[in-house]
Amino acid sequence: MSVRCRHLGSLAACLALGFIATSVQPASADPEGQKRHHALSLIGEPKMPADYKHFDWANPDAPKGGTVRQSVLGTFDNLNPFTIKGQAAAGLGEVFDSLMEQSPDEPSTEYAFVAEWVSLPDDFSSVTFKIRDGAHFHDGKPITVDDVIFSMEAVKAADDRRRFYWKNVLKGEKTGEGEVTFKFDVKGNRELPFIVGQLPILPKHYWEGKAADGTPRDVTKTTVEPPLGSGPYKVKTFEIGRTITYERVKDYWAEKLPVAAGQNNFDEMIFEFARDETGPFEEFKSGRLDVWPENTAADWATRYDFDAIKKGYVKKELLPHHQVAGMQAFVFNLRKKQFQDPRVRRAFAQTFNFEAANKSRFYGAYVRSQSFFDNSELAARGLPEGRELEILKTVEKDVPPEVFTTPWRSPEAPSDGDHRKNMGESFKLLQAAGWTAKDGVLRNSAGETLDAEFLLVQPNFEPIVLPYIADLKKLGVNATLRTVDSSQYKGRTDQFNFDIIVDSFGQSHSPGNEQRDNWGSAAADKIGSNNSIGIKNPAIDKLIDQVIFAKDRPELVAATRALDRVLLWNYYVVPQWHFPFVRIATWDVFGRSATLPAQVPVYLKSWWIDPAKVQALAAVRGK
Repeated sequence: MSVRCRHLGSLAACLALGFIATSVQPASADPEGQKRHHALSLIGEPKMPADYKHFDWANPDAPKGGTVRQSVLGTFDNLNPFTIKGQAAAGLGEVFDSLMEQSPDEPSTEYAFVAEWVSLPDDFSSVTFKIRDGAHFHDGKPITVDDVIFSMEAVKAADDRRRFYWKNVLKGEKTGEGEVTFKFDVKGNRELPFIVGQLPILPKHYWEGKAADGTPRDVTKTTVEPPLGSGPYKVKTFEIGRTITYERVKDYWAEKLPVAAGQNNFDEMIFEFARDETGPFEEFKSGRLDVWPENTAADWATRYDFDAIKKGYVKKELLPHHQVAGMQAFVFNLRKKQFQDPRVRRAFAQTFNFEAANKSRFYGAYVRSQSFFDNSELAARGLPEGRELEILKTVEKDVPPEVFTTPWRSPEAPSDGDHRKNMGESFKLLQAAGWTAKDGVLRNSAGETLDAEFLLVQPNFEPIVLPYIADLKKLGVNATLRTVDSSQYKGRTDQFNFDIIVDSFGQSHSPGNEQRDNWGSAAADKIGSNNSIGIKNPAIDKLIDQVIFAKDRPELVAATRALDRVLLWNYYVVPQWHFPFVRIATWDVFGRSATLPAQVPVYLKSWWIDPAKVQALAAVRGK
């Protein structure tokens, strides 16, 4: 399941339901006898029963009103979030509803939304959705089966990544009054019904019409025309590259549905864009911004000593989450010939001194990543055994031998002596790969230097990269650093024009089709794909299929661990770190339920503005 951003009782019951567990509405079946479900889960039984009134982390009596202001790093030049072209504005997802709504509280679980119910056959060869009566777009036109079919075709046409994600979806067709069935070209892919439920609904009549200037609209192209959707918000005002304001739809069709009750409470949401964090953080301190998610351990430890914190006007919180910790890492571009030898990549991994960075820059806050699926049962552990070993045996000739003989660990340097030892091993690896030092510079037999430009978009990463570069230079690597703005960064990374970047690969508790886009050979040359590494490895392709077509949860866990182990031992990345909490600072103007969603504890959709708190702080804020 895709998580990029941005979601039974007993195990026996889960397996009996064929791994996609579902909760069934009583006495409800389609004409072919398929049960109708109000929710789908890839893990277990959905938490909320068919007759639920609202989620327990949402307050159905929450007041509506107020404005929330946030900062976004970067810029935007596009109001069409479905095309890969340009940079879409933050927040556009709130303009569109989807067939199903992912739960921020449950791993890999979604509830009927635009769809009233969902049904699927035992062989998972198709999925059927019933469009909910009363669902309509902001112009009042009802959402129809034709809109849903058009949406799948349009989104796949506009974005290669989504076309790859839904490549097994053959077509959608009307199969009843208000019912649409999507047929698949494979059987047994238990994730396909779930990910089709994530489909955002586009208005066919809008996209097949003309813009105000008379030109035909085209979902594959960028636009600065505010889009038409059916979601809880619509674009109110914007200034390209600088700010965008969304206003709450007062007659939102889904407001009283259980899946939306108590949510979307702000009258306005404002996103202000900036090229770095310095100015926006000062605005947050003065009260012009309401929320500040902090992603830097050093800043969390040192810069929250301003007056509003001391007087209790601003709350600083660490909120635990239970998400899979996907891999954040220094990523090699395997399209560059200097990184095609795994010994070179391993030498780079040996040279990175995480312990020193964690101590000097992060105040010891971070945990070193040891898996592409850390903080979960999906992470490879010890040596392979049982079903995982059986799966790995099928690709044995195409994977590093250490996969079977040695538990994988990120290189460690708890002391300076350990770091010097690691660098000595790195130098030997580079020599074995054909790089010879002369006058302190590594060259290959053709006289070429070992170049490694680190491309960054966040200046606050420079203090981490610069010591790493210094150590690489000691080995003779021609290591350099370049920090560019977000537009240049997106252009270069979409085109794979880089040596090394910092990238992250989000994961869910139910990995599946998105793994093709992350590591699959077919994605390696697709512009803008998540396979930034450029992996083309037949063994990994086979393991991805094992994940996608797993028969049950134990099979999925075994296949994912096998995939994890092979990715790690190929040294495609230099793992960095993760943190099992969300850092958040807010001006104390919000209300929220006592229960927070377990997967996404900072879920602003369920928060609200408390008028009394706003009034109490009015005199001290700089708005």
